[in-house]
Amino acid sequence: MFYMENRKILILFSLLLCAFTINAQDSELTDTLNNVTIVAARQHYLQDVSGVNVFAGKKTDVITLHGGEANLPQNTARMIFAKIPGVYNWDMDGAGTQMNIGTRGTDAHRSIEMNIRQNGYNTNSDLFGYPENHFTIPMQAVKQVQLVRGSAALQFGPQFGGMMNYVLKDADTTKAFSLESEQTTGSFNFFNSFNAVGGTKGKVSYYAYYDNRHGDGWRPNSAFNYQTYYASIKYQFNKNGSIAFQLSRMNYRQQIAGGLTDEQFAADARKSYRARNYFSPKINIPAIIFNYSLSSQTQLKITANGLWGERSSVQYLRTANIADTINTTTNNYNPRQVDRDFYYSLSFDARLLHRYSIGQTKAVLATGITYSSSRTRRKQLGTGTTSSDFDFTLVAPYGVDLHLHTLNYAVFLENMFRLTDKFSVSPGARYEIINSSLDGLIKNGTLPVTYKGNRSFPLFGVGLQYQTNNHSQIYGNISQAYRPYLYANITPADQLGVIDPNLKDSKGYDIDLGYRGQISNLLTFDANIFYLFYGNKIGKVNMLGSDNVTYLYTTNIGNSVAKGVEMYANLSLVKLVTGSINKIDVRIFNSLAYTHVRYTNAHKENLNLNGKFVEGVPEWNEKAGFEIKNRNITTTIQTTHLSKQFNDANNTVYSSTGATGVVPSYTLFDWSFQWSFLKNYHISGGVNNLTNTKYFSRRINMYPGPGILPGDGRSFYVSLGVRL
Repeated sequence: MFYMENRKILILFSLLLCAFTINAQDSELTDTLNNVTIVAARQHYLQDVSGVNVFAGKKTDVITLHGGEANLPQNTARMIFAKIPGVYNWDMDGAGTQMNIGTRGTDAHRSIEMNIRQNGYNTNSDLFGYPENHFTIPMQAVKQVQLVRGSAALQFGPQFGGMMNYVLKDADTTKAFSLESEQTTGSFNFFNSFNAVGGTKGKVSYYAYYDNRHGDGWRPNSAFNYQTYYASIKYQFNKNGSIAFQLSRMNYRQQIAGGLTDEQFAADARKSYRARNYFSPKINIPAIIFNYSLSSQTQLKITANGLWGERSSVQYLRTANIADTINTTTNNYNPRQVDRDFYYSLSFDARLLHRYSIGQTKAVLATGITYSSSRTRRKQLGTGTTSSDFDFTLVAPYGVDLHLHTLNYAVFLENMFRLTDKFSVSPGARYEIINSSLDGLIKNGTLPVTYKGNRSFPLFGVGLQYQTNNHSQIYGNISQAYRPYLYANITPADQLGVIDPNLKDSKGYDIDLGYRGQISNLLTFDANIFYLFYGNKIGKVNMLGSDNVTYLYTTNIGNSVAKGVEMYANLSLVKLVTGSINKIDVRIFNSLAYTHVRYTNAHKENLNLNGKFVEGVPEWNEKAGFEIKNRNITTTIQTTHLSKQFNDANNTVYSSTGATGVVPSYTLFDWSFQWSFLKNYHISGGVNNLTNTKYFSRRINMYPGPGILPGDGRSFYVSLGVRL
């Protein structure tokens, strides 16, 4: 309620923090205290040219992860992405086994509309067939998170949500062996063990980590066991070139507590009515990265990576108002549904960056080619056993048995022309070829299906940037985006959904205009307005069947338009009041997004959906924090507020099953801290959901529901770590 009544104050506060930069004077970026340096103002955006990519004129965000600022051992997304305005996530358990994030009106389900990368290569299962991202990185291993909004479409692929890249920690170049270890315990038998080694010897450097996370979960029937491994070895064969070999593996098993109806949630949000539901993915990603400087002006990067693995689930998937009880006819539980996918992908990416001049105009060309082949074997709607354990045994064949194959070829180029010392223009283009094929059986294994879809299309965009001074700039960009309808849109994966047989691909564009920069270690800021047009958006409509049972109908709802404001500011109160930072710094940050996203030209099944909210998107997304830092201690109090949202295009307020309806607004508070001592040791920890707020951020009609998925109540964690 406080946030709802004070929106104008929050917006004014953000604008004042940004506007404060206009007459401020530049000064040094750091204050040095007794050989301890506090770097308070970190650049919040990517450099104009970084590696083999051009980012000038694009809306970008960069965050560096530190203990005491976020809950890293539990991968708590609302804290990790707090300083990136507009990122929203499903907040449905404390396991941290999935990152479900979206931006600007896109679907957050397993980051399905994001291009998710690790060290520059893709980790989505199949970007143009089944792009759900099952691979989850432990955030303790991440050095930096980079997000490029819709303008990423030209260099990285045409996803509407943009590109997010997790840059992992790498080898210590000052010693042959280094060690990092952090052990964490917390509420509900939570335990996490993160351990990493690295070092450099001559021309060889290496880094590897192992992470194991397990616990019982806040709700009954929510136990999980997560493991991930990573190893990288790099050989610098001369001053111009290197080759690196990397291997990642992640697997976990998670028990699913199931969804709730509104009445069940109101009575007891911790209650679970499902004890026989399980989910388990296994993902392996090998990669080879070759870097070579052909000259002082030309850099080449070639990446080859694979992805193989699976996602498997066994669940009783009836709606939450139907109890999973003993069948009186058979004296056993009813059979569960078994769904299994198997993934095999290979990708190749070659990029070249060249600096050159045309007369007095300096220019940078980024160009490249991409090839990928992704195969999925999909086995769904299998009839499982009546048992209660983690068991994929079938008693009847799969109802869906499909072979899916996607071939993708793409070529792109972007060229930054620095027309003056302050002004640059960066036009670009991408040409995409997507060949999709499907064959197999559906309809309880009785109906053969064959599908082929070959698409080719160009994408265009241009970025503008004006450097107002050494530390601030005005930027603008417009880029086209594209999203083909997916295999999952052709074949329903559960008993509660029906698919429109006449689906069309989605096309659109993204526009940004903003102002960003930093003033010494006093203030970091970024304020922008955006407009995203999403043509033929695929969504879900709440329908009533002939048997008077409600189901969700997947179809091209119509067009959607997302427009709004994203603002970030981080201000040092100590620097503001005293003019310098002495032994302590006190900072406040504000990350505010207003996203007005509605359907237009949306008439479906005699329903007028024009003006309806796009599902799964909060209109107001506010994260703010208060940080105290000195040489040994960092502590942060953070608040998160999301306004109400809907999970279907009808904007249904209530349904008896809990699978559709309004998602009410909520406000949370979190606390984290870190204390470093004896040079190499630290203790960190915190409390999640300090006020024990009862809330949820998602209703769903499929995994892991159906129904309301409650967020966790109050919990704590504490870690002991060492770095040698």
